[in-house]
Amino acid sequence: MSFKKRLFHTLRLCSIRSGMGRGKYLRDKKIMSHVGKDVLFMPRKVPLYPELIKIHDNVKIASKVTFITHDAVHNMLNNKYDNKEFQEKIGCIEIEENVFVGSNTTIMYDVKIGANSIIAAGSIVTKDVPENSIVAGVPAKVIGTLDDYVEKLRLNGNIYPIELTPKKHKLKQELIEQMWGKFNTTRK
Repeated sequence: MSFKKRLFHTLRLCSIRSGMGRGKYLRDKKIMSHVGKDVLFMPRKVPLYPELIKIHDNVKIASKVTFITHDAVHNMLNNKYDNKEFQEKIGCIEIEENVFVGSNTTIMYDVKIGANSIIAAGSIVTKDVPENSIVAGVPAKVIGTLDDYVEKLRLNGNIYPIELTPKKHKLKQELIEQMWGKFNTTRK
C-alpha cells in the first residue's frame, strides 16, 4: 500500500468514533490481509504493510496497540557499510479468533496469537502465543490460561450491581461512589 493511501486510511480511521466502526472499515476496504467479523479496533493508524496482518473473528484490540511488520535496521547497516547488501526484514502477524489485546501492546512480526487468548496491557509480543493463554510482560510470557481466568471471574461474581452497568461509557454517580469506597477500604 502506498504512503498516500495509508495516510488517507489513517486519517479516515481517526474520524470513525467507534472501535467496531474502525474494524468494519478495515474489513470493508480490505486494508489488511483479512479482518473477520466483530472486530473492535481502537488504534487510529494503519501500520506499515497492513497486507501482512490477519485478524480473525471476535478480536478486540485496545487503544495504542502497535503492529510491527518490519525492521528498519537495514537502513543503518547499509549506510554504515556503504552498500546495499542488507534487506529490510518483514513478516506476518496473525491474530486468531476470540482474542483481547490490551492497550499499549506491541506485536512484532512473525507472530501468531492463538485463539481464545488475552494479551495484557503494555506487553511486547515477540513469539507465538499458544491457544487459550494469557500472556503479559516484556517480552510477553504465559502467565495463565483463559479457562482459569474465566473460572476466577465466575467465582468472584460481579463487582457491582448489574443495574449500575455503564452505558455508552457513562458512569452513574452511585457506581462512582461505590468504586471509590471499595478502592479506599482496600488500602486502609
